[in-house]
Amino acid sequence: MCTIIRQQAASLAYLEQVRQHLARLPSIDPSTRTIIITGYPNVGKSSIMNKLTNANVDVQPYAFTTKSLYVGHLDYNYLRWQVIDSPGILDHPLEDRNTIEMQAITALAHLRAAVLFMLDISAQCGYTIKQQVALFQSLKPLFANKPVVLALNKVDAVKYEDVDAEDRALLEGLVAGHELPSGELPVVQCSALTDVGVADVKQKICDMLLAQRTEAKLQGKGSQAGVISRLHLAMPKPRDTTERPAFIPESVIEARAAGAVKATLRKKKQEKELKKAMTELALDDGMEREQPGQDNAGEESEKTMAEKERKQEEEDLELYKQGILPWMDRTKDREEYLLENPHWKYDVVPEIMDGKNIADFVDRDIWEKLEELEKEEEIREQKEEEEKQNDDWEPLTEEQLTQLGDIREKKVMIRLLNTKKNAEERRRYLNRTTAGERSTDDFAAHLENLGVDTEEARTTSRSAARSASRARSLSRVGRKREREASEETKENERKRRRSMSKSELRHERRDLRERSNTPGPGTGFRDAKQKFLAARIQKKGIWQRNKEARAGEGDRHIPSLMPKHLFSGKRKAGKTQRR
Repeated sequence: MCTIIRQQAASLAYLEQVRQHLARLPSIDPSTRTIIITGYPNVGKSSIMNKLTNANVDVQPYAFTTKSLYVGHLDYNYLRWQVIDSPGILDHPLEDRNTIEMQAITALAHLRAAVLFMLDISAQCGYTIKQQVALFQSLKPLFANKPVVLALNKVDAVKYEDVDAEDRALLEGLVAGHELPSGELPVVQCSALTDVGVADVKQKICDMLLAQRTEAKLQGKGSQAGVISRLHLAMPKPRDTTERPAFIPESVIEARAAGAVKATLRKKKQEKELKKAMTELALDDGMEREQPGQDNAGEESEKTMAEKERKQEEEDLELYKQGILPWMDRTKDREEYLLENPHWKYDVVPEIMDGKNIADFVDRDIWEKLEELEKEEEIREQKEEEEKQNDDWEPLTEEQLTQLGDIREKKVMIRLLNTKKNAEERRRYLNRTTAGERSTDDFAAHLENLGVDTEEARTTSRSAARSASRARSLSRVGRKREREASEETKENERKRRRSMSKSELRHERRDLRERSNTPGPGTGFRDAKQKFLAARIQKKGIWQRNKEARAGEGDRHIPSLMPKHLFSGKRKAGKTQRR
């Protein structure tokens, strides 16, 4: 077995290389909506890819930056679209193309997708428009049955109008020569640098691909049969040539005619009442105004509105007679209106502004009041001008200037005092910077003034400081020597204790116990007796708490809400808390 594997080592190594290469290839879904971007190298394919999708393809100002297929995705019309950025293709025979170019050729040949052909009209890519048009013509067999959009890129550098006449003729011939089922080859001008036309490119190619896929689905046999099986279109056929018009009973026609007569009589009655009410209103309020033009305009507008309403009623009446509309009495609801004057029920409704009736706020004396207000305004302005002319400001005297200076100085002093007072209120706590600068000697002097002996504390502090400084400065050898010295000291102490008698050890332990019971400075006890009494009081205070198994004074935990000795067994004579 090992011999066979060793013989096939070269083939297996090749298969491993193929596997690694396939693993590096992008994941392309051949059944989804796909757009392939192709064209010459350095025409802006990767730039437009980054603008259209969420991909981040490397963009460099030299050719063949993209050496493999890159896949990105975009959202359009609530659908997910797959966009493939292919390497650049040169215009030479198929057998002369390298592996990088063949990836783009394979994608164009085997994927059912829309093609976005990028063309650089500025020729900054290093290839002329003639060469790019020739590449389009050579790739034309691969565009069969695919939607194609020609994108003229880099219009920010050279506009389409500034292109040479010869190159423009080549582009026009390319557009006219490539016929699509939907019409001519669509051309979109864009710039990946300034985002001009990028949205148009996206919309155009997505719409074309979506329309093609929809049409293909409808033309398919399976889908069409499935749709037809779910639909039923009823097409009625005439059974003979006899005409059968709509039948309206005579009673309905008579009722409609009677209703029309009643409506006409009611309308005449309303018009009479309206004229009567207008006449009474004119006599009561005095319609002879100083502004006849405005009154005439209001009357004309009211007449116009009334005529519109009458015309609408007449049209409705005609439609009612023809049997198109049912009978509707527009003035029937007005009979139930509760107004101050009953004649107002059939008035033409005025305009409404901000939910209020303008007619309710009309004042017939408005012009007189307006003239009075204007006169008052003129009088007030004249008085103000006279006061300005009569007011001559006199300069301040020396005494007034001195008083003004004193007042200003007083204000400054008050501000400074308030600032100082606020600073003192904020400085209530101990200044930690000043406290940190105090030395041990100052603190010891303070304790001696209070009557505390500090000699032992000073000695301990100095020895600790010396040992700490020595520990920091010792090298590895020094630390080893110090450790050996401490071990030697401990061994000497153990030898000394073994050489002592039992009575001497007993006395030494008693002395140590007494020294430990002796209160040290700062503990707050006068002597060992006071410390012992305090410990007894403390122990007595926590005895009850420990007995109840409480963690502290604030422990209110109830371990068992229903203890068994109170809630089990037969109840007999005795107290309530016992069973």
